[in-house]
Amino acid sequence: MTPSPTPPRALSRLLLVLLGLGAGALIAWLALRPAPQRLPDGPTVVEQMREVARLETLEVSLYKKVDFTPEPPPPGSLWRDVLTWGRYSVNPPRGKVLVFADAQLGYDFGAFDARSLHVEGTRVDVKLPPLKVQVQLKPAETEVIGSNLDTAETAQLLEHARAAFEQEVSQDARLRERARGSAERSLRGLLLSLGYREVRFVERLPDAGGAG
Repeated sequence: MTPSPTPPRALSRLLLVLLGLGAGALIAWLALRPAPQRLPDGPTVVEQMREVARLETLEVSLYKKVDFTPEPPPPGSLWRDVLTWGRYSVNPPRGKVLVFADAQLGYDFGAFDARSLHVEGTRVDVKLPPLKVQVQLKPAETEVIGSNLDTAETAQLLEHARAAFEQEVSQDARLRERARGSAERSLRGLLLSLGYREVRFVERLPDAGGAG
């Protein structure tokens, strides 16, 4: 027995029901889906990056034994000025000093602004500022042994030592790489949390665009 065809009115009613269900599902999806995250403006991004950068400083402990009367150091030695000063500023030079210090490597974000960023959609390029090295001597641990330097001369010798430490650390590629890696990890985490999908650290920005 051949089934009777569905009446046109019943078919129309079925189509209306299906369309209603589809429209309801679409409305519900639009209402419940999360709103797209709005990216912050340039000044806000820069300020938060500065705060993170202040906390991301690589610290290393340093130690050096300086003898006032050694053989002349090789040309170009970072410590040549220290040793030369000790030999020729005192007559006759005598003694040695054990110098202890702490070095901090961090990026100087003082002049960092939106011009150091380039935003394209959800991708941001970052040009890091110069790496800054600061060395602080540790007077409580530094020891002067058998020296004929007076107080002023000792202070000058220690300042030469501090400057030599600073130059030595500034030229240490391994320490520079560690400092950069630490800063990039922290800043990438911040920028991803702000809504960017891709973060690139570059030596040169694609153009003069800033964060917006």
